[in-house]
Amino acid sequence: MLSSIVLAAGKSSRMGHLKQLMPWRQGTIIEQVIDNLINSAADEVIEVLGYRAEDIGKVIVNKSVKVVVNPDFEQGLSTSIIAGLNAVDSRAQAVMIALGDQPLIDSQLIDRLIEEFHNNNKGIVIPTYHGIRGHPVIFAIKYKEKLLELKGDIGGRQIIEDHAWDTLEVPVNCEGVCIDVDTLNDYFNKQ
Repeated sequence: MLSSIVLAAGKSSRMGHLKQLMPWRQGTIIEQVIDNLINSAADEVIEVLGYRAEDIGKVIVNKSVKVVVNPDFEQGLSTSIIAGLNAVDSRAQAVMIALGDQPLIDSQLIDRLIEEFHNNNKGIVIPTYHGIRGHPVIFAIKYKEKLLELKGDIGGRQIIEDHAWDTLEVPVNCEGVCIDVDTLNDYFNKQ
């Protein structure tokens, strides 16, 4: 079993608008991200909300996701990762950390990463685009305790660096793994 955790608790301060609810195709950015995961081989989708959780929750209420509200979201990204991990199904063999502002990552790419995880003997799987590492990242459940120890506004980068020998980089032909929608310029260029 593989659980996916979508991090979408932030204030979108660089954007100036709540980016999760900005229009994207037939819905919103967050709906596209969730739909891509729901339509993938991921067994469970956990949505971590924080800032304006109620507003985002109304938009995704009909989605097959487990919603977790992180009251400590202002203390950094690590608190959202921890909130998501605490909701992961006990049968999970791995967790995929996805970002709530990367709607360009389709379900086929997600499936490829999951397949690479299952077919290789590596505990961490990370996509790369022209040699640049991106998201989503899969961590074997053996890294859960290390992820639960994260502090501040950091993700799993140090864990990946400390376990380079156990990391599989998967080259992909999707710049979306390296692009998140942080500014209006990002939004209009990728829409």
